[in-house]
Amino acid sequence: ARDYIERYKARYPEIDQYMEETVAYAKDNGDVRTLFGRRRPVAGLSSSNFNQRNSARRVAINTPVQGTAADIIKIAMIKVAELIRTEFPEVTMLLQVHDELVFELPKTSLAAFRPRVVEVMEGACSLSVPLKVSTGSGQNWDEAH
Repeated sequence: ARDYIERYKARYPEIDQYMEETVAYAKDNGDVRTLFGRRRPVAGLSSSNFNQRNSARRVAINTPVQGTAADIIKIAMIKVAELIRTEFPEVTMLLQVHDELVFELPKTSLAAFRPRVVEVMEGACSLSVPLKVSTGSGQNWDEAH
């Protein structure tokens, strides 16, 4: 694991700078924010307890990235719900797991629904990098992967 992390950091040297700047921001402001402005308080960065300090550091570093991903999937879900309501009432959004959405629909709707849901999800928000969506289908979630 250590070798993997060292290779990753060698390939992306900015990551250490990001982590240090993010922790410094959290120390100065008492919180971190997602790209969409959602705030998460961060306490314990100055704790004398090693475990508390490291836990707070992980929260500070991970929240802007993982929290932004959560914000994006929530935005996408709202837009997909509207798509279903207006164009595909036979489709049911069953489940969200991390960055995946699981739907139940008749096989006859799949060819029309698939490109539309990809379009809506990829357009959920505007970033400096494109959002890419892939799909799968099957009788169950395992088959759909």
